[in-house]
Amino acid sequence: MTAEGNARKSAIPAHRQPKLVLYVFLGGVIGAAARAGLSLALPTAPGGVPWAILIANLVGAFLLGVLLTAIGVHAVETRARRELRLFAGTGVLGGFTTYSSLAEGTAELLRGDVWLGAAYALGTLVLGLVVAVIGVRAVEWLATRRGWGGRGSGAGTGAEHAEGGSQ
Repeated sequence: MTAEGNARKSAIPAHRQPKLVLYVFLGGVIGAAARAGLSLALPTAPGGVPWAILIANLVGAFLLGVLLTAIGVHAVETRARRELRLFAGTGVLGGFTTYSSLAEGTAELLRGDVWLGAAYALGTLVLGLVVAVIGVRAVEWLATRRGWGGRGSGAGTGAEHAEGGSQ
């Protein structure tokens, strides 16, 4: 295939490429099954805190920070990296995490105890951001120590350049 043919193929949006849609679908099935298994292992008592959903969302946020930073360490997104991102990030972790169940669990808690429901919702969002940042920083730290990446001396996120120097 010519360079022009490769460029044309890469210009096709992911949602119009059956292979990529299949990767997202299969990953989503795996992630949703894992979340269902976690929910079976940690059932929520009536009026209780849905710990399985909290754990799924926090673990998913951490792993998404790790995955996307590890892939982003490289300056160029290759076909394999794109496929991994769509399968593992959008698919598996997208299926594993759940904001609809978070909303449902929050609504149930709010009916019984407004403060508990609000703390659960806000705590999930804040802790999700915190663990995602921890995942990002862990990969950046490893990348710096091991010399990974193709975007300079840092982890390759570009953040060190935007802030005016390396950290």
